[in-house]
Amino acid sequence: MNGTMAACSHRITLGPLVAAIDQGTSSTRFLVFNSKTAELLSHHQVEIKQSFPKEGWVEEDPKEILQSVYECMDRTCEKLTQLNIDISNIKAIGVTNQRETTVVWDKETGEPLYNAIVWLDLRTQSTVERLINKTPGKNKNHLKHKTGLPISTYFSAVKLRWLMDNVDEVREAVVSHRAMFGTVDSWLIWCLTGGKSGGVHCTDVTNASRTMLFNIHTLDWDPELCTYFGIPMEILPRVRSSSEIYGLMKSGALSGIPISGCLGDQSAALVGQMCFQDGQAKNTYGTGCFLLRNTGAKPVMSDHGLLTTVAYKLGRDKPACYALEGSVAICGAVVRWLQDNLGIIGSSEELEKLAASVGTSYGCYFVPAFSGLYAPYWEPSARGIICGLTQFTNKSHVAFAALEAVCFQTREILDAMNQDSGIPLTQLQVDGGMTSNRLLMQLQADILCIPVVKPSMPETTALGAAMAAGAAEGVSVWSLSPEDLSEVTSEKFEPQINPEESEFRYARWKKAVQKSMNWETTEPVCNGNGETSIFSSTPLGLYIMGSMLMLVGAKYLAGPD
Repeated sequence: MNGTMAACSHRITLGPLVAAIDQGTSSTRFLVFNSKTAELLSHHQVEIKQSFPKEGWVEEDPKEILQSVYECMDRTCEKLTQLNIDISNIKAIGVTNQRETTVVWDKETGEPLYNAIVWLDLRTQSTVERLINKTPGKNKNHLKHKTGLPISTYFSAVKLRWLMDNVDEVREAVVSHRAMFGTVDSWLIWCLTGGKSGGVHCTDVTNASRTMLFNIHTLDWDPELCTYFGIPMEILPRVRSSSEIYGLMKSGALSGIPISGCLGDQSAALVGQMCFQDGQAKNTYGTGCFLLRNTGAKPVMSDHGLLTTVAYKLGRDKPACYALEGSVAICGAVVRWLQDNLGIIGSSEELEKLAASVGTSYGCYFVPAFSGLYAPYWEPSARGIICGLTQFTNKSHVAFAALEAVCFQTREILDAMNQDSGIPLTQLQVDGGMTSNRLLMQLQADILCIPVVKPSMPETTALGAAMAAGAAEGVSVWSLSPEDLSEVTSEKFEPQINPEESEFRYARWKKAVQKSMNWETTEPVCNGNGETSIFSSTPLGLYIMGSMLMLVGAKYLAGPD
């Protein structure tokens, strides 16, 4: 009885609620926050299946992604009802998403025309090489003055180009004016606001800035960039701010509620960490690892391999803010690889125990360049290596080396950021799934030689999307004024090793990175079955041919048995 009364009285004091869809690379979540206190009230999570049809290819099913959103919404609403919280108090929904991942669908049937090509995917490497080779001086930064980005497999334009070149259904839909392109935010907003029956085809400035088709100065699609990649502008979504009403939910328990916030996941985390001042930065440890530093109202171009990106634009009439970004492809993904591919751990929690059992990598270094190297190298030819092995090395040392790899990669992008800005960070704000690993957080502080600060509420990405949605004109239930922002409680990890040891380990890591480079040096050559031949690598082909000739020669010299 008392519990019910407490729940009822609690419900009265909650005030307006704001929800967020957080559609990441490995899972989808739906979370509901109290707009006055930023307290997380309830959430639900569903894993997303990734498929790897060929080496280097990473795909997801857009319909599964959409279904996971509906499932998370329904389950969260059920949980809120059980808590005696009235779901009619949800006043707005924000969307945050894995960036760059590319979807093309038919606007008449509402059906995807191919699987979503995930940001990590490498199938466009030959497309990228071809594009770079046709630039003056074979310069991967040829478009950087407009886009803030190098020409890389990472971004959406080359994925879209590949779909148009290689998938008949996509090419035919483009020709017959039925195709729509979007990153995951566009696909979800279009479906949730009605789909083929009047769905809103839009994106926000942060997601658009990751396509290589968007001019970060004019804040719109660039005709010259679209011509460069051969992309018809009619298939692109309309670019909007990160905080405005895009449309209303058209079905389910939340029908009629406005979708009014949209931010790429890393921008959302920057907002959720409340990094609104020039110079503030955060690092998110998810599938990949992303360090963003707010640079204010002017885009700053990096001389040290970082990206220039739109951080947020919190309202139609508000100025855009920019960020420098260091992007690392493989962070949490290395945990999944150790679990699914090698089977040396059964869960991410087990990784921490295994690594802690030895407390050192014992000279073993792991460079997880599964998708090449991103910032600060942008070297697609790199591949993963584990080096420094001895007979003493065991799986615990490899586990420790995997955690160190995440920290070393963060150190590389932090160093680049400090060089670009000239003002070193004195502490690092962190968030994301891997921050629950306390050993990782301590290692990160040790390797950076600065404190690492982790908020006690780790869902900062979803919080950022909720803040943008709640602050939108026409919703206005969440104030982003500095004096109104909730005080964040956090935990601080201080460095515990001397800087000399840290520098020694970092120097060894840099040596290992050099060993990982220039692994894939030629375009793959396919045999008649469409499979890559072992002779596609010239050195490997010569080695195998030479070995075969030596064997034949040895047999000949040995004479008959």
